[in-house]
Amino acid sequence: MGTEEARHLLARAGFSTPRLAEIDADAGLTRQQAVDRILRATRIEARTPPPADLGTWIPPYRLREMSAEERKLYQRAQVERGLALKGWWIGEMLATDSPLTERMTLFWHNHFTSSLQKVHSARLMYRQNALLRRHALGSFAELLHAAAKDPAMLIYLDSAGNRRGQPNENFAREVMELFTLGEGHYGERDIKEAARAFTGWSIDRDSGEFLWRPFAHDDGAKTLFGRTGDYRGEDVIAILLEQPATAEFVVAKLWREFVSPQVDAAEVRRIAAVFRSSGYQVRAALREIFLCGAFWAPENRGVLVKSPVDLVVGTLRQFDVGMADPMPIAFLLRNLGQDLLSPPNVKGWPGGDAWITSQTLLARKQFLERLMRVDETRMATAVMARAADPQKPMARRFLQAISEIQFSAGDWLGAYRGREMPRTLQTVLLATAPAGDQAPAGEGMSLLRAVVADPAYQLK
Repeated sequence: MGTEEARHLLARAGFSTPRLAEIDADAGLTRQQAVDRILRATRIEARTPPPADLGTWIPPYRLREMSAEERKLYQRAQVERGLALKGWWIGEMLATDSPLTERMTLFWHNHFTSSLQKVHSARLMYRQNALLRRHALGSFAELLHAAAKDPAMLIYLDSAGNRRGQPNENFAREVMELFTLGEGHYGERDIKEAARAFTGWSIDRDSGEFLWRPFAHDDGAKTLFGRTGDYRGEDVIAILLEQPATAEFVVAKLWREFVSPQVDAAEVRRIAAVFRSSGYQVRAALREIFLCGAFWAPENRGVLVKSPVDLVVGTLRQFDVGMADPMPIAFLLRNLGQDLLSPPNVKGWPGGDAWITSQTLLARKQFLERLMRVDETRMATAVMARAADPQKPMARRFLQAISEIQFSAGDWLGAYRGREMPRTLQTVLLATAPAGDQAPAGEGMSLLRAVVADPAYQLK
């Protein structure tokens, strides 16, 4: 492949800026060899253990029985557990030996959306995160069935109380519009009939696990997509997986994630056919995407805007930044518009150009500038941490964590000795030519700062 193609593949299949050693290792491989290596190296479990305290599942009726003070303490503890969970996931993204696994876990988190703000349980959100990782590159069919019964999903889409005579249509609508078919491939009657089929799906009040309540199920005949039967929720999902539109909808979304904002309809149909014939194996779809001509086309380089996770996690991984406490990065990501485990709505983050606003662009630049000058600002930040308001422990913790960041520019630049520094830095760090084709100038750290400050660094 050479350096540029190896860099392109690793950037798209990981967190936007692969390390020089990773690029060198793949440069001598063919495209197919490199793609197969990446797909073989994926994981189904996180490397890092989850936070020790994720709390226990507290059903709504128990919350209502609490006093105002007990409820306040519980909610405060839930916020802290949620932050710990976000920090843990960021830590896993930084430590993982399979960036594609975490990229796909995040992709599915934005597909099967749930939010801490509504679920109110770090434990249930952790279980969902583990579920998404377990199926991240496996069978989409199995993932869809599992996600549909996931307690966090049932709470988020108000499905836990779905019962005969009072069907809730939220999940039935979203499973068609956002999870499988996409708009225009179903009717209102399909939604209403599917909602009846999902009645009886609930959550055990004591354990927080999925619970089937047969007495709450509507066992009457239902008609979906011209077919009639005594359908349950599992039957509806099976019917949705039989629709060709489902494979095309998922593949089109993967295309926008990994190739280009502009979808090639003919290629999507071709890849979707492979996807379906494989039994909805995500690896099969990704292999076709990574090996198609459009993925490698020069016109599709640098056309994707880095998400906040891409930008921050990719930068921290690229520069081997040491962080004892990754939790404060969750605040940074929220400030940049991507609050992990808390998508803005059921449609998730829109992505693309929506990542860049006048406010977030400034914050993105400030993050990069501060990181490139962390040695100069460490002492001042430590002083600010000690002087922080004791009534704001999170602010103090954030400043303390920033003051403890370890980044040795000299050691990092050492890997580039003996190479043509400006050209190699641009090839490794930028997805496309510098803005205006004006090569960043300088030497050593000043050159590195100029390359990272270039607008092209915001693209992948």
